[in-house]
Amino acid sequence: MNYRTHIVSSLSEIGQARWDALVNGQESPNPFLSYAFLHALHESGSAAPETGWQPQYLVLFDGEELAAALPLYVKGHSYGEYVFDWAWADAYGRNGLDYYPKLLSAIPFTPVAGPRLMAVDAQARAALVDVLAATQRATEVSSTHVLFPPEEQAQQLREAGFLLRSGVQFHWLNQGYRHFDEFLATLEQKKRKNIRAERRKVREAGVTLRRVRGREATGADWLLFNRCYRHTYKAHHSTPYLNLDFFRRIGESMPDNILLVIASRDGRDIAASLVIHSETTLFGRYWGELEHVPCLHFECAYYQPLEFCIEQGIEAFEGGAQGEHKMARGFLPTRTWSAHWLAHPAFADAIERFLEREKGGIDDYMDELNERNPFRSAASLRPVPAAGTAPAT
Repeated sequence: MNYRTHIVSSLSEIGQARWDALVNGQESPNPFLSYAFLHALHESGSAAPETGWQPQYLVLFDGEELAAALPLYVKGHSYGEYVFDWAWADAYGRNGLDYYPKLLSAIPFTPVAGPRLMAVDAQARAALVDVLAATQRATEVSSTHVLFPPEEQAQQLREAGFLLRSGVQFHWLNQGYRHFDEFLATLEQKKRKNIRAERRKVREAGVTLRRVRGREATGADWLLFNRCYRHTYKAHHSTPYLNLDFFRRIGESMPDNILLVIASRDGRDIAASLVIHSETTLFGRYWGELEHVPCLHFECAYYQPLEFCIEQGIEAFEGGAQGEHKMARGFLPTRTWSAHWLAHPAFADAIERFLEREKGGIDDYMDELNERNPFRSAASLRPVPAAGTAPAT
């Protein structure tokens, strides 16, 4: 079949109806692939050429139907990716070679697995891979990186000449809990005791919490969240990736996917977290505080969202990048994937050898983590699915 191929710099060239129809037709789509989320990133200037994220989406049309698409950016740096290649860039530089620009397929600032090679069928997906291969050969980029695809798409990219890299995230599964205490009862005694102590510290500090669904969030709530978010980045001597315009845009365009947790003390709002969710999965989290209270981060970013999952029957909570401390709170390790193509043959060979060694370390790390299972009886738990796959129902 002959597809028309386009490179688009704005999703408005495709339109929300066509884009979301393709996204919703994929296995295990998530809100971060939606037109609302991606368009907000671009139009707010958060992920834009001025910040080193130049949208260059590959799209295939069959007549007027959007048959396939790949979120793709030309990157001039490696910030906001969560699969770290700084050492690769440094090695290029030490050998007098330019690592940037590179091509990146990812959701900016969002380490959430999900479809990257989006297509209406296997034929269109194969054609999309061919177009990607032709594009990277025709452009003067050092490399192409596809971050957090589902394993089957990672394997399809491997067959097209990409190198695979694996990582680890921590996800929580809802075992049909009726309330938070029932979840706590499944944990080892020490873990239960620590969680109860952390929640008690927040209460004894005089903090109250409220959950605000997206449709209930006011302009003042978004101003507060943005203030907390920026204050915490500043406290860590860092620059925030996202801005108030972005938060307002998603608040207006995808309110059914948003939950804010706001903490107050002595009549003042002092902290807030933002999580995004679908009907089946909650994804955490953006966070910020104006005043430090011990354990408040855990309350806002973990325990309140976990209670929300249980109340709403949400099946999984993906805790984001890194963080072994999540295991003590009932999250279990799951493997993630990324795929990498490098134009320079010698560097491709060197990185392939590095990834082979790294894979052995990741395998050992997964084994070690699974031996530290925080639950009293692991046999009764459903296994954590690989990132990017749907939770079992």
